[in-house]
Amino acid sequence: MKTSEALMELSHTGTPSGTMKALVYHGPSRRAWEDAPRPHVAKATDAVVRVTTTTICGTDLHILKGDVPTVTDGRILGHEGVGIVEEVGAGVTRIHKGDKVLISCITSCGTCPFCKKGMYSHCADGGWILGNTIDGTQAEYVRIPYADTSLYAVPASADEDALVMLSDIFPTGFECGVINGQVKPGDTVAIVGAGPIGLAALLTAQFYSPSEIIMIDPDENRLKVAKSFGATQTVTAVGEDAVREVQALTRNAGVDVAIEAVGVPATFDVCQGIVGPGGHIANIGVHGKSVVLHLERLWSQNITLTTRLVDTVTTPMLLKLALSGRLQPLKLVTHRFPMKEAMKAYDTFSNASRERALKVVLKNA
Repeated sequence: MKTSEALMELSHTGTPSGTMKALVYHGPSRRAWEDAPRPHVAKATDAVVRVTTTTICGTDLHILKGDVPTVTDGRILGHEGVGIVEEVGAGVTRIHKGDKVLISCITSCGTCPFCKKGMYSHCADGGWILGNTIDGTQAEYVRIPYADTSLYAVPASADEDALVMLSDIFPTGFECGVINGQVKPGDTVAIVGAGPIGLAALLTAQFYSPSEIIMIDPDENRLKVAKSFGATQTVTAVGEDAVREVQALTRNAGVDVAIEAVGVPATFDVCQGIVGPGGHIANIGVHGKSVVLHLERLWSQNITLTTRLVDTVTTPMLLKLALSGRLQPLKLVTHRFPMKEAMKAYDTFSNASRERALKVVLKNA
C-alpha cells in the first residue's frame, strides 16, 4: 500500500483502522496498554462506540487479583464509559450514529425471562459481560451488544466525567446497598468501606432520610470525604474494635442496615457483628474468598441477608437526577489521565490510600 493510502486508513487516533489501543489483562497481576483488534458490528443489534471517557472500577482490581476466573488472558478490561456511536447494526432503532451515549455496565437483551423481571444482570445473553467475557471499555472503541437496551442517549453538553459514574458505581451502590438494605426514614445505616461504591451508597441512602449514617474505614482521608458527603459518624477501627465502637454508638442496639462495600471476609464479619435485631445486611462487595456465616448468632435475630449483582434498573432515574443537579456524581472524581496513561492510572487507583484516589477518569483525546 502506498504511503498516502496508508494514511487514509489511519483512525482519528493515529493507529491503523484495524487496530486500536486498549488495556489488556494477561493473568493475575499482569496488564498492558497495547494494540488490540478494533471492534466492528457483529450482530444486527450491536453498536460500536468510540470511547471518550472511561474509568477504573474496584472490580477491575479484583480481576487483577485473580478473583474473577471468567476473565481470561487477552481480555480488554473495563465496563464503564461514555462515548460517541460510530456504527450501528441494522436492528438498532433507538440509538443512532453520532449519538453521545452512556454505556451501562450491564448488557440487556430486554426480552428474556430475566430481563422481563428487571433482572438484567442475569440476562440470558448478556448481564455483566463487558470486560468480563467480552472486550470492555478501557479502549479506544468498544462493541456493545443489544445497543438499544444497553446504551442511554445523553445530551451532548452533559459532563462526561459525571456521567461515567452512572455506568456502574451509583446504580450498584443504590440497588445492591440502599434498595436491597431497605433503608427507611429514621434508620441507622452503617456502610463498611468508604471507597467509591461505599460513597455512592452514602449519597443515595440520603434519598430516604436515615437518621444516622456511620462510615467505617481505616483510611482517615476517605472518612473525611464521607463526612463532607453527609456521614453523621465515622469509625476508623477495624475488626472487633469496629464492632465495639459501632455498638457503643448505637447503645448496643446495632444498626438497622449494614452495607458491605469491600468484598473481603473481615468486612463481612463486621457487618454480622453490628447488625441489630430485625436488621438487614446488604452485600455489595465482590468476594473472591469464602466467608463464615455466623448463624449460631444470627438465626434468632430476624436478620435479612441480601446479595446482588447490579441490574441497572435505576440508571434512568439516576441519570435524571444527575442531569438536574440533584445528584452530583462528579464529587467522586479525584484523578484524571489521558487514556494512553492507563497503566499509570491503574498504579494510582491500586494505591488509592497513598494517592488519595477515589474515582480515576481516563479520557480519549
